Amino acid sequence: MGMKKDLLLVLTIESVVLGVVLGFVIRPFNPSNDTISLIGFPGEIFMQIVEMMILPLIMSSVISALAQVRARDARRIGIVTIIYYMTTTFLSTFTGIILVSSIHPGDPELIHELGEGTLENTALSTLDTFLDQIRNMFPENIIQATFQQVQTEYMPIKPARVRNSTSMNITTEVLHKQTLTYTNEMNVLGLIVFCSGFGIILSILGDQARLMINFFIVLDAIIMRWISALMWCYPIGILSLVCKNIIDIDNLTETAQALAMYVVTVICGLMIHSLLTLPLLYFLVTKKSPFAFMTGMLQALATAFGTASSGATLPVTFRALEENLKIDRRVTRFVLPLGATITMDGTALYEAVAVIFIAQLHNIKLSLMDLVTISITTTVASIGSGSVPAGLDTIVIVLTTVGLPAKDLSLLLTVDWLLDRIRTSVNVLGDSFGAGIIHHLTRSSLLEADTDELIRQIREDIDILNNPHQDTLPISHHSVQSTIQNTQNSMQAPHIYSKSARASFAPVPNEEERKALLKESIALNKSETHIV
Repeated sequence: MGMKKDLLLVLTIESVVLGVVLGFVIRPFNPSNDTISLIGFPGEIFMQIVEMMILPLIMSSVISALAQVRARDARRIGIVTIIYYMTTTFLSTFTGIILVSSIHPGDPELIHELGEGTLENTALSTLDTFLDQIRNMFPENIIQATFQQVQTEYMPIKPARVRNSTSMNITTEVLHKQTLTYTNEMNVLGLIVFCSGFGIILSILGDQARLMINFFIVLDAIIMRWISALMWCYPIGILSLVCKNIIDIDNLTETAQALAMYVVTVICGLMIHSLLTLPLLYFLVTKKSPFAFMTGMLQALATAFGTASSGATLPVTFRALEENLKIDRRVTRFVLPLGATITMDGTALYEAVAVIFIAQLHNIKLSLMDLVTISITTTVASIGSGSVPAGLDTIVIVLTTVGLPAKDLSLLLTVDWLLDRIRTSVNVLGDSFGAGIIHHLTRSSLLEADTDELIRQIREDIDILNNPHQDTLPISHHSVQSTIQNTQNSMQAPHIYSKSARASFAPVPNEEERKALLKESIALNKSETHIV
């Protein structure tokens, strides 16, 4: 099993390297659009399969995890998670602002080399983005939330005619009306809020809801088993995606030379955040080696670089944290989906650098208040950037907020293919460090919760589902004694639900079957004692 994991890790990393090499080798031949489409077709199908899994994976993971957590523990995990994510996002933004102000990569003369941009300003504000996120947290239709989310738009209405009293000139002023529309994108944040409440209520109901708990446990095991079978397709999909993206870039050499310092600034900021800020924060809290932690995350980081999607990397991140680093699945199944949706450390840093870079291109001096506004708006805007490969829409909102021209932002699209992959890897690393920190802070309360019989039995059932070879192991003497004791207690007690009832996948035996089971268990116990 260990050799398979190592082989999959090597193949994932090699697929990224090979995709980059093949992309630069094929570029000089100027392949046709059909050829480029064929090269990227396996990656396109791969991404569709992975995104198809996101909805059932998030729902089953969050509900099955919180069903094993006491309400007070779930509240504590939620509070610590939000505090961690807001802290790291603000730190990444602060790092980007300090770095771009020190290096000053934006030279006004670059405008002549790059030309004019094509993007237009937007009427959206940071407040609109923030309110949209609150609206999406509480969807009015949970079915609709699986494929649509709310977004504020400003629609032009009939122009108002303004008459100048002095010159008798008539001017027209285009007015915009704020409307709420639905965009065709999964409302992951609303689904997580719904599933969190659903899982906590299941935990409160206990054994009375054991049928529903078992349903989501089995669904989670099925999805993860399916994804495990698809893991060997990840290298092929990543190779196709990386190669196609490199081939598809226009004017790579000229633009890369003009934006070289901008790219260096962003990469340096991301490296400082991922190799200094996050590891230092992890070490201060846990007193453990952060680099040993990062070693266990190599496959997830390589997958994030290849797919440029935190959501597509989610299954790999689950496996890396739970199998390699032994993080409690009750933490990972809640923290990681939430982190893939609301926390974007790399995106926040990238947005801050891009905004100040454009200000430097136009030789606009930013005051301290402008920098504070940028840090706050980028932190809020990055929350709404989603878990799939995103464009530069959120940066347009930040630029409009601080009064900077947004049209030149399109000039940065040429190098965004590389920066998008690096910042996605930083996002995944930040989520993973968060899971490790939160597991350390809540470990004692989770161990205390394991003393509850229902939670213990649920965890045993999950282990059996995830490790099917365990059910063929011989029954131990301790298991026989436990079975005898539980059977005797159930025969003496009235037939009512108790909080210690087993959430088992087996049907409940009737009175005669319990007596037969008791006799067989006593006979087996005597035979084992005689042999010993």
